[in-house]
Amino acid sequence: MPKCLPGVFILLPVTASGCVPSTQADTNVAASAPAPATATGAIPMVGGAAMLPSRTIVQNAANSKDHTTLVQAVQAVGLTDTLASAGPYTVFAPTNAAFDQLPPRTMETLLHPDNRSLLTNILSYHVLSARKTAADMAADIRAGGGTATYMTVSGQRLRARMDGSAIIISDTRGNRSRVTQGDVMQSNGVLHVVDAVLLPG
Repeated sequence: MPKCLPGVFILLPVTASGCVPSTQADTNVAASAPAPATATGAIPMVGGAAMLPSRTIVQNAANSKDHTTLVQAVQAVGLTDTLASAGPYTVFAPTNAAFDQLPPRTMETLLHPDNRSLLTNILSYHVLSARKTAADMAADIRAGGGTATYMTVSGQRLRARMDGSAIIISDTRGNRSRVTQGDVMQSNGVLHVVDAVLLPG
């Protein structure tokens, strides 16, 4: 039986075949076309590593020293192949510091084999099966009167709003995560670095 995690609320399954189900934003805004690495064409750096737009989300994340916990978790639940597939995906990628904000021993417990489904739910909650750049999300927020709602691959929703020029992502319990580095373009989608782990209700 999976171990209970006091104070932690989980979400996000994958399908029986191991593939992430197709979803779309509630706003029904079409995914944008692939963008260059940045507006100036420069290659962005994340966690001390160059994020090459010719590489997949998994390949790039594996090189970031700020995302070792995320990569370990993705490998533990077998989502590596999914996030290396064609996509496109949008990934809100919590840093190591974001995972450190969880209650003590949470990640140790989640990484236990008995809790694989719980960890899968958390990770999948950070993924959209569409490419959403910062500009796309800002447009969706304007169109939604200040809030955009997105369906994650888990089948549960995230909400986005603006705080000045920053994008804030909120989970179903109202916890907030700020996009600290957006539009890290990948061959199969886009990655946005966030400063908190999002949890389902």
